[in-house]
Amino acid sequence: MRKIKTILRLHYEAGLTLRQIATSQNIGYGTVSNYLKRARQAGLSWPLPEGMSERDLGSVLFPPASTGRATDFVAPDFPTLQQELSTKGMTLLLLWEEYREMHPDNGYSYSHFCNRYKDWLGTQKRSMRQVHIAGEKCFVDYAGRTVPIVDAATGEFVNAQIFVAVLGASGYTFAHASLSQTEADWIQSHNAAFDFFGGITQIVVPDCLKSAVTKPHPWVATINAAYQSWADYSGTVIIPARVRKPKDKAKAELSVLLVTRWILMRLRHRTFFSVGQLNAAIAQLLDSLNERPFQRLPGSRKSRYEGIEQQALKALPASPYEYVDILDARVHIDYHIEYKRHYYSVPHNLTKTTVEVHASAKLVSVYARGQRVACHARSHVRAGYTTLTEHMPGGHKFMAEWSVERFESWASDIGPSTLHVTQEQLRRKRLPEQSFRAVLALLSLAKKYDRVRLEDACLRALEIGSPTRTSVESILKKGLDKKPLNTARDAELQDDLFLQDHENVRGSEAFH
Repeated sequence: MRKIKTILRLHYEAGLTLRQIATSQNIGYGTVSNYLKRARQAGLSWPLPEGMSERDLGSVLFPPASTGRATDFVAPDFPTLQQELSTKGMTLLLLWEEYREMHPDNGYSYSHFCNRYKDWLGTQKRSMRQVHIAGEKCFVDYAGRTVPIVDAATGEFVNAQIFVAVLGASGYTFAHASLSQTEADWIQSHNAAFDFFGGITQIVVPDCLKSAVTKPHPWVATINAAYQSWADYSGTVIIPARVRKPKDKAKAELSVLLVTRWILMRLRHRTFFSVGQLNAAIAQLLDSLNERPFQRLPGSRKSRYEGIEQQALKALPASPYEYVDILDARVHIDYHIEYKRHYYSVPHNLTKTTVEVHASAKLVSVYARGQRVACHARSHVRAGYTTLTEHMPGGHKFMAEWSVERFESWASDIGPSTLHVTQEQLRRKRLPEQSFRAVLALLSLAKKYDRVRLEDACLRALEIGSPTRTSVESILKKGLDKKPLNTARDAELQDDLFLQDHENVRGSEAFH
């Protein structure tokens, strides 16, 4: 059952895309496209003339086939059509209209014209060149061959990756070396390529490497988030080649072959000590590659670029794109997320949720439900923490204020012996922070007993040579701070108390 009226209404009145219409009406995308194209050819507009039924509409869009014989029609000049289609903005519809103006009585209908053209293409050489519009597509890929970069100090080397970009219509080629195929190097190579071209194409066609595509699919691949962010900023669209379909990026395959033969092979005996040095050598040979005359066509890649493609490119952004690493992260129970072995705080109410991290060279920003909830200066300290006080719950804010000076001040208010024991505790560990909890437990005894008894207990612990929290606590528990000091006896008794009351020793209640 045809739904022509509904399709026209959804397109012209509701403003839905062709794919949205196809989904809502449970019909094919091609059917929707065909109906709208036939409506335009028939000169129909929206709203439709009053009283036009679905049957009347169908007869207008699908007129009866002509009964004339094929020999009565004039066939188009298909080789000329092929050349005309390489001009930016040219379409088969326009060429058909011009053809019908020349042959109004014995010309093909548009659908038959397109079918005959496709049939003609099928009779040509199977590996014939694709038709590319100036300024439309740029094909990108990595060459299989690498170039070693030698560390002058150690003699070790790393294989530099060779990025290749080529413009579809002119074949104008660019090559660039980087240390890896990571997202950062991948996007930086794109920036260098379009800076070399002096503009950007409407579409970029990459292979399905991980820096470009996270989930390959024959028709709807999932683009890497950082790569998509670069495309949005640059005003272009990414359409990856299908997996195991090299003809989707035949231009890139050919350019990789040319770069390998005419540039990399010429550099095979040279030694490079930096990526910059290698890129300088590549740049010198790029000019000769692009200026080489075509074997079967007039001109060269450079002349075609200057003649038909340079002016068709879109303008570059005012400033180059800054790479941002985008990934999802789980908020740990300590309200921190991890990025590159460093930990950054987020509001504590986001604990155990998943957030989106945007990391540039200088900043690490955290987003939750599309809103930025945290922003930190980028740190490269491994296993380090960057924490903002406002992200902490109330109790943790109090703990964040702990310091050596604060504990010493607190202890000195109680008495000199308490201060002495506190300092001994802070010196016991490699880092003072490791003793903070023990010191807090020691000073908190003033609340359970009183400040005078705590000071006396600390004095007694110092005199018997055991200035520890457990010793002070055991003295207070047994009331030894109230008894006269017998150094030898008390030291022996203190050892016994220490063994009985030590926090890591279990008593009889631990066993059944």
